[in-house]
Amino acid sequence: MGHPYRDCFAQSYAKYLLVTNLLGRLQNGMGPLSIALFLRSERLPYAQIGLLVGLFAIATAIGGPLLGRLVDKHGQARVLIASAFGSAAGFIVLALGSASPALSASAVVLAGALTPPLEPCLRSLWEKLLGQQRLVAAAYSLDASMQQIVYVVGPLLVVTIAAATSPAVALWCVGGVTLAGTLLFVRARPVRQWQPSFPETRSWIGPLRSVELCKTLLSLGGVGFALGVFSLATVMVAEAHTNSENMSGLLLGAHAAGALIGGLVYGSRTWSLKPQAQLPVLFTGLACGYLPLLTQPSLPVMIVLMGIAGLFLSPVLACGFVIIGEVAPEGTKTEAFAWVVTITLIGNSLGSATSGAVQSAGLTTVFALPLAAATAGLIISFTVRSNSAPGLAHDR
Repeated sequence: MGHPYRDCFAQSYAKYLLVTNLLGRLQNGMGPLSIALFLRSERLPYAQIGLLVGLFAIATAIGGPLLGRLVDKHGQARVLIASAFGSAAGFIVLALGSASPALSASAVVLAGALTPPLEPCLRSLWEKLLGQQRLVAAAYSLDASMQQIVYVVGPLLVVTIAAATSPAVALWCVGGVTLAGTLLFVRARPVRQWQPSFPETRSWIGPLRSVELCKTLLSLGGVGFALGVFSLATVMVAEAHTNSENMSGLLLGAHAAGALIGGLVYGSRTWSLKPQAQLPVLFTGLACGYLPLLTQPSLPVMIVLMGIAGLFLSPVLACGFVIIGEVAPEGTKTEAFAWVVTITLIGNSLGSATSGAVQSAGLTTVFALPLAAATAGLIISFTVRSNSAPGLAHDR
């Protein structure tokens, strides 16, 4: 049996789909910061900027499952193209609107709600494209690992473009990257030929009628919560050690690097345990990785510990993707994968808000939050049962 990654990339279009999909998804890492920098350059107060960035996140969280349902009903190409043009238009309208409050709110809602559902579309393609479970699992691991690059490269691109030109140009670039990546992704034959299998018996709650899916999503929401805590906690750590928040980027970068390494290692192996049995093990590793953060060591040691804390992040997500692909009701898989993005955004927002609320209690209390979230995910993961989808080769 060959190496999972080599066999995965040997399949037609696999490399192309992953690269172009990641290009279009750079919006996820660029969008919030580009909006914040532009609005600040227009002299808006931080309170209003925070509301508008939050509105963008809410619109993205709501729009994702709705667009996923449209994909499951009408196919990938049409929905992706229409949403990409709509989202890009939102960023451009914001750049041209001189930060008028009403226009800005409308623009960020448009940009967020119509964010192309590239992640769920790619994940719903892997099963038909790759067939074998070990290759699908490897593709999910690559996906979960490489998306860390989006959240590292995206903000760096925004800062660089804004500094070299202007924040308004950065907004135009976000729209352009979204449109270019989506159109390139849609050029692939598997995307254009993907046929929806919308169920004859429809439910207004779509894939959420699956109890196993809901439990899996809830467990992954704990990962989003932990990431939300880290976005604020790393700033607190940097200020405590250096009186400057600039080192927070290095801490987050170490965490992303750990997630990248962990995901690539996880996907390079073929595991004997079923995904439902793997998930509690991976959540245990995630919780153990968070535990040393409570010790509050020196900054250099903290950077290393943040890298270690990220090692099980991508494996947890990749394993969750495999389970979702199995338990999602037929004809609703794109929407099911879109709910992963939504639940992660919700968890992220709750994590940021909660860490800010308990900040006065000290950093040990703050870092206890992601440990608690991972523990909750572990408990929930024990209850997830198998419901294998037909037609997927379960080779080992």
